[in-house]
Amino acid sequence: MGEPVDDRALDALFRQARTYMKWQPRPVTDQTLRDLYDLLKWAPTSANAAPARFAFLRSKEAKERLRPALAPLNVEKTMSAPVTVIIAYDMKFYEQLPRLFPHSPGMVGLFQGNPELAESTAKRNSSLQGAYLIMAARALGLDCGPMSGFDPAKVDEEFFAAGKPCFGCDQEFFPEGHVKTNFLCNLGYGDPSALHPRLPRLPFNEACSLL
Repeated sequence: MGEPVDDRALDALFRQARTYMKWQPRPVTDQTLRDLYDLLKWAPTSANAAPARFAFLRSKEAKERLRPALAPLNVEKTMSAPVTVIIAYDMKFYEQLPRLFPHSPGMVGLFQGNPELAESTAKRNSSLQGAYLIMAARALGLDCGPMSGFDPAKVDEEFFAAGKPCFGCDQEFFPEGHVKTNFLCNLGYGDPSALHPRLPRLPFNEACSLL
């Protein structure tokens, strides 16, 4: 049974966490990114499907490949961030279900024969996993800058089209482009000098119902 975390943790994860657009010149190590994934992977997804795929862009060359897909207002903040994550989803995630959800063999056929269900499931759950990434990053002391404001078709063509390197598959390249971009998130150590006053949030009685 879970125990509540203390106020310091709640502040770091929620109450004092901010969206950053300017970054300190402090690198994020590859080990930190591995630790980040090793945290977020334990959070729940439908049928334990884990459809999200994460491309961590760390090098100048990788960032330049992303630049043409970015909206103008997102260019500087992204190019200066130590890491930009492409949170994507694999529409053939169900091929991993015999390993991830072995007690229900029929689940593969449920998605394999219904591409609309597969895509909606993949997109919804990869969105959850992207949120888990943000919380895991904050738990590890990183700051985040999640964003839309990009051309997903350009990102898919550059990073996930047929002939591009594959995520953990037997072949070196994607045989076809079945991984699609959901959203982007910059990671690093934020520069608080660029923060504006915190914007308001809706109160409970405007956003919630007790039924």
